[in-house]
Amino acid sequence: MLKPPDSPVPDDIVTLADIEAAATALAGQIVPTPCAEARTLGQIAGARLFVKFENLQFTASFKDRGACNKLQGLTAAERAAGVIAMSAGNHAQGIAYHAARLGIPATIVMPRTTPFVKVRQTRDHGARVVLEGQVLADAFVAGLRIAEAEGLTLVHPFDDPAVIAGQGTVALEMLAAVPDLDCIVVPIGGGGLIGGIATAAKALKPGIEIIGVEAALYPSMKNALDGREEACGGMTIAEGIAVKTAGRITAAIARRLVDDILLVSEAELEQAVGLLLAIEKTVAEGAGAAALAAVLADPARFRGRRIGLVLSGGNIDPRLLGEVIRRNLVREGRIAGLRVMISDSPGTLAVIANLIADAGGNILEVSHQRLFLDVPVKNTDLDLIVETRDTDHLHEIIARIEAAGFPVKRLANTAA
Repeated sequence: MLKPPDSPVPDDIVTLADIEAAATALAGQIVPTPCAEARTLGQIAGARLFVKFENLQFTASFKDRGACNKLQGLTAAERAAGVIAMSAGNHAQGIAYHAARLGIPATIVMPRTTPFVKVRQTRDHGARVVLEGQVLADAFVAGLRIAEAEGLTLVHPFDDPAVIAGQGTVALEMLAAVPDLDCIVVPIGGGGLIGGIATAAKALKPGIEIIGVEAALYPSMKNALDGREEACGGMTIAEGIAVKTAGRITAAIARRLVDDILLVSEAELEQAVGLLLAIEKTVAEGAGAAALAAVLADPARFRGRRIGLVLSGGNIDPRLLGEVIRRNLVREGRIAGLRVMISDSPGTLAVIANLIADAGGNILEVSHQRLFLDVPVKNTDLDLIVETRDTDHLHEIIARIEAAGFPVKRLANTAA
């Protein structure tokens, strides 16, 4: 039984007409991003996959849509006074960029822990940045105080009908490009994107299935719909959807129109980021890859269907992306750690190196361990990081080393 919302939210708080009006207002203001078939990913998933590339918006996120729609609907007095938003990421940049374009003063309140690159990017778009508190909740409290003191209009990141309507234009474009979609899979943070998409898609095509995806560490919308209060928290690669409390309006829309919500693990998110980069040659942040992660995690559910995937954003730190790539190589067996027991005598390392080279492997790192392991004094453990073609190739290399008389232990895959 679904838990009723704390206070009634009208069913018509956001309508198809609102979303169509938003599409008209956004024409020429945002990028009408492509919705293209991902054939290789579809072969992997056993379904036809159509990716909506919202990472191609100017600020690399769907947030441009809701931000711009909200700002264009302000009165002249509200525009003159300015707006305020609380965000540590994509919403901040969407508001800052479009407010500057439209000549509206913008203040963005961010936690002091926000990475400097995000602070700089937001300032570069012309916004005044105020750093308050350690977490977003602290920034939200500070933002409300500043808004009241300075007479600024609050632009909520998701729980605002104009913002939701703007995000819903994603569905209009997807169904215009691929009218016979069976299902649309959407990342969920606070719920603004799925709220808008579900409203538009269900009005245009009532039989379409709308599935949301949350990071397993932050099941806030699933909690809201199931009437549970499970804890949300932890370090996630999908910080764009790491929301502890779903919106009141968005939860009401999801309760009526969203068919299911799936949870994905960190490993599944990392794999999806890597596949989008390797196969589609496109950069997705963790939240942006959540829809693909959900489909790959449960292929039987989607097999043989025409699935729309919303790639919601591409703002991922390059260093984090590099780490994700390396971890995915470990999962695929293309980089592996091996511990080989050898005699501590001249020439033995060269023998191991030649065995690996003859098998077509590449040694990336090597180290001896004599003091801190339980090995005889005349032996040593040789730790190797080896690059291979795939898991089968790795097994071949291990077999060759063992056939030469050297015991091999594969080091734990901590990235799995």
